[in-house]
Amino acid sequence: MNLYVINHSFHYELENLTRLFFPNEKINVIKENTDISSPCIYTEISDKLYVSVEIGEYSSKNSAPLTDDVENERMMCELLYKILCDFTKVTPPWGMITGVRPVKLYRKLKEEGTEKTADNYFSEKLFVSEEKLNLAKITEKTEKRILDLSTDKSFSLYIAIPFCPTRCYYCSFVQSSVEKSKHLIEPYVDLLCKEIEYTAQIAHKLNLKLETVYMGGGTPTTLTAEQMNRVLSTVNNSFDTSYCMEFTVEAGRPDTITEEKLISIKENKVDRISINPQTLNDDVLKAIGRKHTAQETINAYNLARNIGFNSINMDLIAGLPKDTYESFVNTLDRICNLSPECVTIHTLSMKRSSTLTQDGSVINREDAENTAKMLTYANAEQMEAAKYTGRQYNVTLTAGQSVLGLFQRKVSLAAASTNILKAAQEGLTKAIEANPIGLAVAATTAMIAVSTAMRNKLSEQTEAEKEHSRALKESAKEAEANLKVAQDRKQSYEDLVATQDKQAAADLMELNSLQALSNELSTIVDSNGKVKDG
Repeated sequence: MNLYVINHSFHYELENLTRLFFPNEKINVIKENTDISSPCIYTEISDKLYVSVEIGEYSSKNSAPLTDDVENERMMCELLYKILCDFTKVTPPWGMITGVRPVKLYRKLKEEGTEKTADNYFSEKLFVSEEKLNLAKITEKTEKRILDLSTDKSFSLYIAIPFCPTRCYYCSFVQSSVEKSKHLIEPYVDLLCKEIEYTAQIAHKLNLKLETVYMGGGTPTTLTAEQMNRVLSTVNNSFDTSYCMEFTVEAGRPDTITEEKLISIKENKVDRISINPQTLNDDVLKAIGRKHTAQETINAYNLARNIGFNSINMDLIAGLPKDTYESFVNTLDRICNLSPECVTIHTLSMKRSSTLTQDGSVINREDAENTAKMLTYANAEQMEAAKYTGRQYNVTLTAGQSVLGLFQRKVSLAAASTNILKAAQEGLTKAIEANPIGLAVAATTAMIAVSTAMRNKLSEQTEAEKEHSRALKESAKEAEANLKVAQDRKQSYEDLVATQDKQAAADLMELNSLQALSNELSTIVDSNGKVKDG
């Protein structure tokens, strides 16, 4: 498909929009007004906005008057969107939205205006369906309760382990299989620990408060128990974790999980793990290059429970090769019967560098409709469980990748931010092609979750403010203020779980280390707010 972009810079959104309707087509972006070659989409700005589409015997064109740059881009996308809907007879439920964070956009619109203006923009300007709009609204309200727990001093830590036992056929993440890169793991761990210590020093200087830790990959449990212990203990010894509300390790592949590793993870204050089978159909597991069985997943889950983990997430993927609707339903039912605290359902995303794509696999309408049925069942399962358990189920959804979270017992707090993950991916892309030292440098990028914000805050602080931020143990006033912050946050946290069942409250309160902070501060400050001697 040729996409002509003449006299404007809107090629990114137009290309993504085109790919929404033609997921298997190579999109050639042409920015010069040369001979037009069909099939093509022609877009131009002259005295007006102009879009035309020619595909086989189909031909259509549309135009609109010029306004400002932002509206010009949206309107040009609207012109193309309506033509492609007409040609394909497909109306995407998320309308023109092609990014992965529709809720973030909804929140921004709501904050800049009102809930009504955000609703109208989604439905009338972006053509989002009523079903997806309601989903975005529910998710935004759920996320807000979590976001409100944070302050401008809060940050999250992402630790990247870019190694896997093998590479799944749907995966395009930058990572190395153990077979090819085992010699890199030990030096990577050594340098990673140094980067963790360095990152902690920066956070301490800026008086930042660590709220969540997420160790992802790759597959972190590719590390040995000793290597895992070294990394996690470095985190605990380097950072003040008294504010940390959730510490997650992505155990991922069941075939990498051992009792020794789980014990090491548990002993290092990790309170949440993720065991990701993707499916419980052994034939599908083989089709995606997984080297484990469904029974190994169940065994790993039971092992984690026996060791004492009471917050477990399990990832599934809807739309995998050889998976059927009936097979997916069977998988989801079996997973829910295990009663993990969280089930996250992704849809298969065809990445250009994945083995599936390289081998010629494509997306067709039948597959898409089948995947939609799977998600519909997952949503119904969620509502049915909520009806009979009284639990509040929260939904997160990512447009394009369609991530449906079935949150059981509590709200998950450890999702690493998009910026962190992007930084990790970009850094590791370069590093994996270099050497262990390059990997460690990349780890710096991955782990300093708020690096830009940190630098900005540091440059803005006066010397007096810097000195003030270091004086917690010397200043009764600041100690008292911090104690008040802890108490307020504790109250907010308790309000959040008030709507959950008793099990939810018990689980969440186990995660709540703020009481420990209060106890610690009470050893510094007496009841009158004065610093105790010594």
